[in-house]
Parts: sequence; structure tokens; C-alpha cells
Amino acid sequence: MQNFVEELRWRGMLQDIMPGTEEQLLKEQTTAYVGIDPTADSLHIGHLCGIMMLRHLQRCGHKPIALIGGATGMIGDPSGKSAERNLLTEETLRHNQECIKKQLSKFLDFESDAPNAADLVNNYDWMKNFSFLDFAREVGKLITVNYMMAKDSVKKRFNGEYSQGMSFTEFTYQLLQGYDFVYLNQHKNCKMQMGGSDQWGNITTGIELMRKMNLGEAFALTCPLITKADGGKFGKTESGNIWLDRRYTSPYKFYQFWLNVSDADAERYIKIFTSLDKQEIDGLIAEHQQAPHLRLLQKRLAKEVTIMVHSEDDYNAAVEASGILFGNATADALRRLDEETLLQVMEGVEQFRISKSALEAGIPPLDLLAVVTNIFPSKGEARKTLLANGFSMNKEKLTDVQTPIDATALLNGKYILFQKGKKNYYLVVAE
Repeated sequence: MQNFVEELRWRGMLQDIMPGTEEQLLKEQTTAYVGIDPTADSLHIGHLCGIMMLRHLQRCGHKPIALIGGATGMIGDPSGKSAERNLLTEETLRHNQECIKKQLSKFLDFESDAPNAADLVNNYDWMKNFSFLDFAREVGKLITVNYMMAKDSVKKRFNGEYSQGMSFTEFTYQLLQGYDFVYLNQHKNCKMQMGGSDQWGNITTGIELMRKMNLGEAFALTCPLITKADGGKFGKTESGNIWLDRRYTSPYKFYQFWLNVSDADAERYIKIFTSLDKQEIDGLIAEHQQAPHLRLLQKRLAKEVTIMVHSEDDYNAAVEASGILFGNATADALRRLDEETLLQVMEGVEQFRISKSALEAGIPPLDLLAVVTNIFPSKGEARKTLLANGFSMNKEKLTDVQTPIDATALLNGKYILFQKGKKNYYLVVAE
């Protein structure tokens, strides 16, 4: 059994820890859980820190439980929220749970017969038949309103500048989450809860319930909320969350997100979001510092996370796609791109729209480049550049100024990529 707390500590993944937790983990195999909110049918990279905690826990010899918050998802956790969230139906929650389990399977071993194989549970299964009266008698009477009001997540909602207050439904959230810990302790011998630091209040309510019910020792730890070095919110882009499901964020865009993080963030993220060991990471950081312009850390981080979340094939395709604009990609590589990835690669590239029917008849190159589009200001300049070997069509040199360009040049039946010099790209769209 490896020292799990020490693993989190050197990775920068440890914020709060209940006294005695490290000793418990060193003493015996321990079962611990992380709650996951099922409000969407995909996880996003904001969930990754909690998932990586479970992954490291299992690698260190302990048993992880991923708890899907089906019941609590019907209410909404007030922590870090300024407004009440929409309530979900059971059908939606079940669909979301299945999708989330499939994603978690890439990080955790659910299937083997190892004693520390991961478990997936849904708190809706034990809450759906728990009557309000029984809950009020068995759980509600153990925790005072004063105790609940003292939690930061509650105080912020009451005292916030634009506070709308908090419904009774949301106010009960910490009792429901606390009862999850009690249930898992009684049915799964779970002794520890983990989560983001914003969950500390809810987690300690669970420990208080365990204490009041005389259920023995309970432990907890949290990871810090991940931010960017400039203080911005991690995982948010102009187009929204970075999702783990390719339907919402393509492997190419996912790869690009990690590739484009700052040096300071890459140094932190490679510890948190990969399973590379300390020696290898220290070596990568030292190598990166010798030649930051090569972006070795970002490239390795992007590789590790893209393979873990998607696959090696997806990673290779993303690298190949990245090479279209910024490397020595071939014409074959360009033709292999699907339309969605092609358009993502070409985001920001100047575009020209032309008639597809005119192209089917064939357009002389100089006319296409200087009349139909204004890639060149004149036919004379177009001729000069083509004859000087300075122009490419679909990643192949274009030197023939006579033969018409027709629909056979189209990528995905719709696009032609032109390149002038090393860095000037133009996308012609035939409609």
C-alpha cells in the first residue's frame, strides 16, 4: 500500500484533511468516495480532479466509490452557486448515470475481482423510499439549524450582494449528503469522503452525523479548487466547458485546450491530471525550463490526458490535425480530416465562398485566385507567386497556371485549402 496522502501532497492535490486520515490510510485498505453531480450526460474537466483522486486512491491500494448524486442532483448543491438549479427527472438522471459510468471506466477499474475494484452507486436508490417523516426523525433531529447555518455555503447565499435567499429544498442538501456517508459506511464499510474544498462543509456534516449515530471513526480530505495561474476559472473557454464526451468537445479541441495552457499551469496540471510519477514529472519540468519555447510540458500533458480520456488514435489524429497549420502535414493528412475537425483547425483562417456549380465546370487558377476570390490582388501577382513555387493547394505545390481547378480538388466535397508562403492560409468554401 502506497502513501495516498503523500501522493496527493506532492501533486498539489491536498487542501483540508481530517486528523487521523493519513494514519488510517497507512493502517489498512480503506474505502473512500467522491460524489459526482449528474446534471449532464457527460463529465467535464472540472470533474477531473475528483476523478483523479479516486484513480490515485485505487492505485495506492484502496477502494474507490464513485457516488452519482441522483437524489441530491434532484435538489441542487448550493455550494458555490448564486441561484437555484433546475430539477431533473429520474429518466434523465438514469441516462446521465450510464453515460458517466462509461467515462469513469477509463479512469477506474470497476470490472476486476481485485478487493479494491471500484464501485458505482446512486444515492437515489436509497433515498427514493425514505419518507419525509422518517428522514426528519432519523436524520433531521441529529443536526441543529445553528450548525447548518454556520456553513460557508449557506452563509454566502444569505449574505451575498444579490442574494435571493435559499429554499428549504436546498437547505436540506447538506443533510442528504451527510446521510450518504452514513449509508455508505453502514453498507459498504466506507470510512472516508473526498471532494473539492468547496465541499468541506457538506463533508463535515456527514462526519458529524456519523459521530451522533456512534458509527465509529470517519475521515475526510479535499483537494483545492483548480484555477488558472492568472486567477481565471479552470476549464472554461469562450465556447463553454471542456467536456469529456466528443459530442460536446472534439478530441482535437480537447487536445488543443491542454496544449495551449501557460507554462505555470502546465507545471501544476501535469501533476494533477496525469498518473506520471514524481521522478518523470520533475525531469520533464527541468527539461522544459531549459527550452520553454519547445513547450515540452504542454505537449506531454496534452498527450497523457487526451489518451486517458479518448484514445491513442484520437491523440494521433489531433496531433496530425494540429500539424495542418503549424507543421509539415501532408496532403494525405489533410484529406483524412473529417469536416468538423477541418473547420475547427481552420477557425480564424480567412474564408471565401464560391459557387459550387462554377467549380464543377472548372475555373482557371488565376481567375479563381484573383477574380473569384481576392487571395491575390491581381492575376500578375498570382502568376508570379505560383511560378516561383510559393503557393500550395491542399498541401501540394500549385505551379500550373493553365489547368482549371474543378470539384475534384474539394475536401469533404466542399472545401479547398490554399496556402501562400509559410503562414498565410485561405479556405475556399464551395456552396
